[in-house]
Amino acid sequence: MNVKKQVSADNKTITISIDDRFDFSLHQQFKEAYVDANESGTSFILDLSGTSYMDSSALGMILLLKDHAEKVTGQLKIVNPNEAVNKILEIAQFHRLMTIEL
Repeated sequence: MNVKKQVSADNKTITISIDDRFDFSLHQQFKEAYVDANESGTSFILDLSGTSYMDSSALGMILLLKDHAEKVTGQLKIVNPNEAVNKILEIAQFHRLMTIEL
């Protein structure tokens, strides 16, 4: 499975990890990883340390996750993108929209 979800003990932080390719084929798995997290103030961490490739549909999925985080008055942070993935995020100017930690 390319999408992994971890929930903190206090249910306030959800970490979603993507291994290998992040493209439209993961749409359903990715959505299922966060859609039921509706508690106010939930923090979402998208760990891209294992992501080797990302396309434009992945950018759209990240924006949907950002919308969901805002809906529950939470926040989204992207962590550990590799150089190639971070370049895509920079070109799309995602650094202006959310926190990205290298």
